[in-house]
Formats: sequence, C-alpha cells, structure tokens
Amino acid sequence: MNQSAVTTMPVSDGVGRALEISLRGVQELLPQDEWVKKLARSEATGTPLRIKLGLDPTAPDIHIGHTVVLNKMRQLQDLGHQVIFLIGDFTSLIGDPSGRNSTRPPLTPEQIKANAETYYRQASMVLDPARTEIRYNSEWSEPLGASGMIQLAARYTVARMMERDDFHKRFTTGQSIAVHEFLYPLMQGYDSVALKSDLELGGTDQKFNLLMGRHLQQEYGQEPQCVLTMPLLVGLDGVDKMSKSKNNYIGIAEEPNTMFAKVLSISDTLMWDWFTLLSFQSLAQIAALKAEVAGGRNPKDAKVMLAKEITTRFHSAAAAEAAEQDFHNRSKGGVPDEIPELSLFGAPLGIGALLKSANLAPSSTEAGRLIDGGGVRVDGSVISDRGLKLEAGTYVVQVGKRKFARVTLG
Repeated sequence: MNQSAVTTMPVSDGVGRALEISLRGVQELLPQDEWVKKLARSEATGTPLRIKLGLDPTAPDIHIGHTVVLNKMRQLQDLGHQVIFLIGDFTSLIGDPSGRNSTRPPLTPEQIKANAETYYRQASMVLDPARTEIRYNSEWSEPLGASGMIQLAARYTVARMMERDDFHKRFTTGQSIAVHEFLYPLMQGYDSVALKSDLELGGTDQKFNLLMGRHLQQEYGQEPQCVLTMPLLVGLDGVDKMSKSKNNYIGIAEEPNTMFAKVLSISDTLMWDWFTLLSFQSLAQIAALKAEVAGGRNPKDAKVMLAKEITTRFHSAAAAEAAEQDFHNRSKGGVPDEIPELSLFGAPLGIGALLKSANLAPSSTEAGRLIDGGGVRVDGSVISDRGLKLEAGTYVVQVGKRKFARVTLG
C-alpha cells in the first residue's frame, strides 16, 4: 500500500504515535507533512482536529466494507479528535458517479429518508456516538440555491473535471455523461468548506472528490484539508470489492451465526487483508499470528479469531461464542480447510440446479429430497425452500455433514 513518503519532520512522541495510527492500513495520506503539522498544532493548542467522513444513504444497511473507513475514524476519535459523520442526503439526489461506466439514477427523497434512518444507528456500532457529530449536507446545500450553485461551479473547470478517470473513460468511449454528474464532486467538496474539515476520509474510488474538497477550501480562503484514502475491502468471493450488488458482503446487522459463518468462508489469503483493515489487534499481534500460521499453525485458528472479533463488535462476546459453538455443532468443525471451488453462470439459479451442477446431488429430484430433509445449507443457513433462487455472488454450499463447495454464480 502507498502510505505516502515518510515525513522527515521532527515530531513529539504523541504526534509520532498519532501518525502511526493514521497510517495503519491506508492507501494514501496526502499531503503527509501537512497532516503532521496539523497534529502538532492540535497537540500544542489542545484543539481537536475536525475529521470528516461522508456516506450517501444509497442502501438501507451498512456492510463491513464500509467499516474500513469507520474503523479509521474510531482510531482518530480515540486520539481525541472531533469526527463528523456526514449523511449525504443532498448528494444522494445527484448520484455519485465514482467508478461508474454509465449515468447513475438518483434516489428519490423517500428512498434517501428511509435509508438514512438506519445509517447512523449502524455506524454507532463502530464510532462512539457520544463523541460523534452527525450532520446532513442538505443543511448548507439546499440554501445555496441556483445562484449559489452557479457561483460554486465557476470555481472549477471542465478540463479538470474531465481528468477524472471515470468521466474520461466514458467520454472517450462515447458513453453519456449527464451535466448534473459534474455537480456531485463539487457538492462533496463544498461539504468540506461548510464543515471546515482538517481531514477527509474515503475509499480509493473517492480520491478525486476528496481532492476537490482541498481545492474548494483554498478557493474559499480556508486551510485545505488533508486526504486519507483506505483500500476497498475485497468481498467474500476474493475478487471484487465488497458490494451488495455482487452479493459478496456481510451486513453489520446480520445475525451473529450468519456473520460468523461468512467470515469463515473467506480464503486463507484474503484473511490477512481483512485482519489489517478490520481487526483492532495491533500490527505486531497480526504479524506474530501470521508467523505462527507460516510455521505450521492451522490458518483456521486465525480465521476463527477474526470471525469472533467481528461478531463480537457488532453483537456481543456471548453471541460470538454461541455462533462458534453453533457452527461447530452443525458441521463438526465447520468448513474444511480445502473445499472444491467452481463458477457457474446463469444467475439467478435455482438451488436444485446449483446442487446438481456442483456435483452435490446426482439429480434435481434428489436435491429436492435433500432440501426437504433439512440436509442443505447455504452460508451456514438451512435451506427449506425448493424454489429458492440464488443471485450472483459467492456461497459456501453444504450437503449433509461432509459435502462442501464454494460456488461463485455469475
């Protein structure tokens, strides 16, 4: 990971520790020397820095991929800084074009309101709600009005906007770009002006928008924010970023048994990235555990530790213990270390056809009998509906006590 050039500035022990925490697992911290100066000033004056994270309520629930940046927010919050959880109720009306190869349809106000109701409650499972400032960007975006929007748009050029990767690709391939999509990075950048943020966090796909905040703060005579990007968490399939549309996610509101089983379904290789980005263990502890596995310890031991830590965070230690016991009771040790992996196409695919194609049942008729007898599980959950259709995604499918397959549907 690119953590930016290590600063050569002399720093106090407190600032050095804060910088180390800031850099853990990050993709980029820009500009790092400016962040060190902000940390030093905060230490000298006792004034907390203002740290911003914005999320558009585009879905009713948050998954653990979102918690990668929330974890970083919590680490900085624990250092005494002021974190601002910004719900993009106004920007959701525009639709974030980041990473899109087509125009993204905006959400309706009703959809935004319904989704926003759960966002902060779920984010509070990671952040300390007593020390979190919650804001909605409609507070300052709606009062701008048409004249304010025009004045804001005058502070950035079309040429620079077209440097953005997704806009550039769509333009050169002849795909449409709606004019309103240019407003999204401008409005996200204006959020930083309104909040006077010192640091903004986001995924790597948000880098252009985050840098827009720096530019607009300078335009409005403010000290520009620093930018911290976190890697996008790879989902359960080990290929694509975690996404509900890919069905390779773990929702933070999922039942503990399901959450625990899904963590255990990831590959041994992916597990270490998840440790770095999701675990609250120190890097030294993770390195020691990785060395033990390299020396012969069963990697499943480490994966169980990760599953228990994540399940405990979003439920409780008791729920995590019960989930572990339930998993072992159901499968006599859980998913084996090595199980067949295959890819099937034609999603959504009926469970009977999936079992037959994965060689877990000799026929669709036999698959139906196994389902009726309670002998089929998907991601740890018993399947009782013969008519179940599975959408695109990756699933651990179990028949009886010993037959397993990791199936990726496309």
